[in-house]
Amino acid sequence: MAGEQLRVLNALDVAKTQWYHFTAIVIAGMGFFTDAYDLFCISLVTKLLGRIYYRVEGAPKPGTLPPNVAAAVNGVAFVGTLTGQLFFGWLGDKLGRKKVYGITLLLMVVSSIASGLSFGSSTKGVMATLCFFRFWLGFGIGGDYPLSATIMSEYANKRTRGAFIAAVFAMQGFGILGGGIVALIVSASFDHAFKAPAYSVNSEASTAPQADYVWRIILMFGAVPAALTYYWRMKMPETARYTALVTKNAKQAAADMSKVLNVELEAEENKGVLEAPWTSFAWNYFHLVLVGHCILQPKPIPKDIFTAIGWIPSAESMNAIQEVYKIAKAQTLIALCSTVPGYWFTVAFIDTMGRFAIQLMGFFFMTVFMFALAIPYHHWTLKPNRIGFVIMYSLTFFFANFGPNATTFVLPAEIFPARLRSTCHGISAAAGKAGAIVGAFGFLYAAQSRDPTKTDAGYPPGIGVRYSLIMLGIINFFGMLFTLLVPESKGKSLEELTGENEDQAGETELQTGSNRTVPV
Repeated sequence: MAGEQLRVLNALDVAKTQWYHFTAIVIAGMGFFTDAYDLFCISLVTKLLGRIYYRVEGAPKPGTLPPNVAAAVNGVAFVGTLTGQLFFGWLGDKLGRKKVYGITLLLMVVSSIASGLSFGSSTKGVMATLCFFRFWLGFGIGGDYPLSATIMSEYANKRTRGAFIAAVFAMQGFGILGGGIVALIVSASFDHAFKAPAYSVNSEASTAPQADYVWRIILMFGAVPAALTYYWRMKMPETARYTALVTKNAKQAAADMSKVLNVELEAEENKGVLEAPWTSFAWNYFHLVLVGHCILQPKPIPKDIFTAIGWIPSAESMNAIQEVYKIAKAQTLIALCSTVPGYWFTVAFIDTMGRFAIQLMGFFFMTVFMFALAIPYHHWTLKPNRIGFVIMYSLTFFFANFGPNATTFVLPAEIFPARLRSTCHGISAAAGKAGAIVGAFGFLYAAQSRDPTKTDAGYPPGIGVRYSLIMLGIINFFGMLFTLLVPESKGKSLEELTGENEDQAGETELQTGSNRTVPV
């Protein structure tokens, strides 16, 4: 590595925390706010879609989405996200982070609006149009994962890098919370303006014609935070690490860095050629991250569990808009009390406890709480104990986010060379999303009652919520075992982790008998 490059990278590593670091967190984090809002808001309105488009005249219960339609509506965005993670991750290394960053945001804005404008002459037409735009929405969201993580890791200093990357990811919590709040406001407003009886009183009138606007407004609102962030994303310079290590232009890297960070550095034009080593240890770390992602993702859907324990009233006792309100209320409480705090506990402690300790602790407590819910499951379904169930279930989300959900996002942004960082983060995130797809689809079927008379319309009998929770507890236990193999990246520079500074002799001290180097 040329001396000019090393000076640029060292300046980034030792730079004091400055205002632009927080600006970058907000700019990148608003993308994740939008990602979480768009991915999770669909679960708030799927019951409403069933009532509007799949109502059966004279049926004792409101209409529900058929299993194949429910799987498509809930899962198609995950498929798009997986695809986008792979494509934009590769493109971010090929063209640069900055050039691709705005494309993903524009795609999210357009697709969010288009999802809410899904129309058709038939039910199948509406669902097909919705799924089409949800796929492209997910495609844009997928690009945000590797790009935001890579950009934040390459801007950060080594002392607080973990907290900065985790803070970007933590904006997901606010996105989930924001989705619930928007759904609460929209559903409460429409329920107040357009009164409707419960389904058991008048099945046809229980779904007001204006209910069709509710789900559309909730989906379209996801375009707002993305649109507000676009200008600032376009103002961000290319990361100095990409410019110095991939395009080999240390002079431009120094100039770009000086625009946004308060550092004084001049560099001559780099004439050298860098061939960053791609060593076997990085591949091993990569596969471990894949395992962590895949194990983490299959989590049950809150609204189904809340219905099972009776915390959300039966569908026939409410009108269509009231059901949206109740589901949104439950998910907002979970986000407020467990999801959001879990994310920010990670931000606070990741650079002191380290990635390994947080991930091991998270999997341990997720395992404990899953088994604590599952084994005495009947106890929790009794009315006096339902609040206890919600508290225990919330704690599993707290330790998912103060645990592997955050650490498996941070690690891939740290352990790969600059020329492959975005691509490999995209592959790692895509593996996690594959786990999410399996979990989302599988739980729809697995959580169905073992009694055929108690299943949702169109679903075969499953293993029930209790055994689904046991299965998830076992998966979490194996996640804890795999965590024992996870490396610790706390306090190390990106170049130290990837070996990109190992060719330096003048500016570094070689460790005897090791192929790793330590910056002066």
